[in-house]
Amino acid sequence: MPRMTFIGPDGSPTEVEAPEGLSILEIAHRNKIDIEGACEGSLACSTCHVVVAPEWFDKLTPASDDEEDMLDLAFGLTATSRLGCQIIMDGKLDGLTVTIPSATRNMMVDKK
Repeated sequence: MPRMTFIGPDGSPTEVEAPEGLSILEIAHRNKIDIEGACEGSLACSTCHVVVAPEWFDKLTPASDDEEDMLDLAFGLTATSRLGCQIIMDGKLDGLTVTIPSATRNMMVDKK
């Protein structure tokens, strides 16, 4: 089974099994990795923002226009930023490393 590594905001790595066909967001939640995913993967927020290790970025399917629009709202955007709900694990991503930013910007929270 493929594996991947999440680097936490504090720099600590967590290596996990990464079943093919699941999104990075789903893999994180299955492994109790602290990543929000407020819209539950419906591409309506940027709270599952991750920073992909540069050596892996070009191996991913390119981001859609909708994903790019949501990424514009992400906290701490980088050149290798992606939404975890849009990266689907497959065998060629075995060893993928992503970093979880230190904060998120949740536009879905009611502002009262």
